Amino acid sequence: MPRSAWVTIDTDALQHNLRRVRELAPNSQVMAVIKANGYGHGVLEVAKALSSANGFAVSCISEALELRHAGFIHPILVLQGYQNFADLQLATTNNLRVVIHDYAQLKLLEQFPLNKRLDVALKLDTGMHRLGIPIEETRRVYQQLNDNVNVNTGCWLITHFANADDVISDYTLSQLSQFKKYTHGIQAVRSIANSAGIIAWQDSHANWVRPGIMLYGSSPMLDGDRNKVGLKAVMNLYAPVIAIHNFKKGDAIGYGSTYKCPEDMQVGVVACGYGDGYPRLASTGTPVWINGKESQTVGRVSMDMITIDLRDQSVEVGDVVELWGSNISVDRVAASAGTISYELLCNVGNQCKRLS
Repeated sequence: MPRSAWVTIDTDALQHNLRRVRELAPNSQVMAVIKANGYGHGVLEVAKALSSANGFAVSCISEALELRHAGFIHPILVLQGYQNFADLQLATTNNLRVVIHDYAQLKLLEQFPLNKRLDVALKLDTGMHRLGIPIEETRRVYQQLNDNVNVNTGCWLITHFANADDVISDYTLSQLSQFKKYTHGIQAVRSIANSAGIIAWQDSHANWVRPGIMLYGSSPMLDGDRNKVGLKAVMNLYAPVIAIHNFKKGDAIGYGSTYKCPEDMQVGVVACGYGDGYPRLASTGTPVWINGKESQTVGRVSMDMITIDLRDQSVEVGDVVELWGSNISVDRVAASAGTISYELLCNVGNQCKRLS
């Protein structure tokens, strides 16, 4: 049986956010990143809503195959690339472009004769130091791929930013400089910008941009303000009030008795907790929205419940609380829990039931 909390997905907001990407990067094609079940929003629902994107990016081969089996014919970039011979065969038969980021992948490609040439993107490590061929090796490896009979012409060159959310840091400029230096003169399609790059680093837009979190209405920037970017919330998380109590000044609420009522006050119990993906570390004061007004949590988050401050509120049992969405930005909740919106969206989206 489904639990009490639920989410709704606003596909109109998805389409609005895609339009914002195009307004910010008008000269680039858009590779919508819909990995991890569309950041918890439901990959097929997201792909349908974003079908006007020029292409999709996913994490692994299995995610790409889900899209192909559902009938999507868009270009698909597989960010983790291939891991074995079976992946290579699936990539060629399903017209997938795979990222090559490690020498082990190059060795696999040399060893396995394919019945169809493979579309590839060479990932270069400009400073993220997670995946990527060392940037100094760009020309040698690019030529190696061009000479490989298993590889289609038109190898892409890509990289990924580490600190693009911080407009004060010069690290992104350094990464851009490295990329330009070592790819200069190579006639290849380029893809650099993630969401933060699209918003803050115009020089990174290149041929393809790869928006992720901004498509889902969350700001990738350090200030976490989606309104500055003109984004709309896509996921709304709701749960009902299941109890209302009147407590006295000094009464302690919840596990650990971490919150003590500063005065006589009314407190509501909401049927959502970390068992639904709501962050356990959300501190007292995390914003919520109920009956047209903002309120806040009090005390610790439980597995199935949170408690909220109902002072200056007119609330009854059964009233619905927005835990994040159109009125309460998921970025604010994430900041209160010492995490990021990506984690919250994935956790809740993959655990809570959906209502249209």
